[in-house]
Amino acid sequence: MITTVAVDIGETLTRDDRYWADWADWLGLPRHTLSALVGAVVAQGRDNADAIRMLRPGIDLQAEYAAREAAGRGERLDDSDLYPDARPALAGLREAGLRVVVAGNQTARVAELLRGMDLPADTVTTSGEWGVAKPSPEFFARVAEAAGTEPRRILYVGDHPANDVAPASAAGLHTAHLRRGPWGNLWADTAEAAAADWRIDSLHELAALTGR
Repeated sequence: MITTVAVDIGETLTRDDRYWADWADWLGLPRHTLSALVGAVVAQGRDNADAIRMLRPGIDLQAEYAAREAAGRGERLDDSDLYPDARPALAGLREAGLRVVVAGNQTARVAELLRGMDLPADTVTTSGEWGVAKPSPEFFARVAEAAGTEPRRILYVGDHPANDVAPASAAGLHTAHLRRGPWGNLWADTAEAAAADWRIDSLHELAALTGR
């Protein structure tokens, strides 16, 4: 029986619009150009930061990140960045007696911002805090630790088949592929997405999957 639902962050709980728009504005780039290139490089299986490197060859991303923070233009998150179903769906899972873990590939700063939003979750953390990122098996081992239970009792939910579905399944977790955002829609009809235990269009569907 599933006792914990673990949920990805970017393009699962939160929209990435602001994140990439802020980077484009900081670097003086057209927002659409950067956003389109992010989609292109990820579709090629590359790191999304390669989009910035293509437009600013030789850029030191860590230095730019620090400069943004120092200028008061660092990462921001509030309820306007959440998908409409995020907060009520998580709240419903907890009310049904499930443990909720929020864990994705994000910076430690994002973890702080999310915790400040008082999400209905038992644990909110990121790869930046753990020092290990998806699709590493260690990331999903840390998810199981946060859940306080064995992998077969955990359902991991995400939009990216290669980063979410495949490695979570390999680690022994149940999986749900969410058709949402650029990656969730791009790979929705692929064999990789079909390998998930379930395929969903909304986080509201999760309660039914867990039998709650």
